[in-house]
Amino acid sequence: MRLLLVVACALIDADGRVLIARRPEGKELAGLWEFPGGKLDAGERPEDALVRELAEELGVAVKPACLAPLTFASHAYESFHLLMPLYVCRRWEGFAAPREGQALKWVFPKNLRDYPMPPADAPLIPPLIELLG
Repeated sequence: MRLLLVVACALIDADGRVLIARRPEGKELAGLWEFPGGKLDAGERPEDALVRELAEELGVAVKPACLAPLTFASHAYESFHLLMPLYVCRRWEGFAAPREGQALKWVFPKNLRDYPMPPADAPLIPPLIELLG
């Protein structure tokens, strides 16, 4: 089974809310909410991929030093196995805005389960609740 490495980020605002994005129509798992991020390019470090993805998806500038690893997800989908480290970030420049047709929402961690997520994202919620209360 093919291993797919993707990286995700929990952007945390001053109120302790986490940013989630809704996958747009036409994409796999459309309509589900997820943490921003994406696939690594060949030879790319996870932190560099996340800096690139957050700029492309949300228009925010993040420094690699502001990304702190929190946990990871390991999930077997039908045709591949997903490995997804989750970083947290509390400092960035700019205002998060949808750049790829996705909806965005700032959510308190205790309410994240109210938003349907891909199977790989759901296990990331308890560490965020523990971190942020």
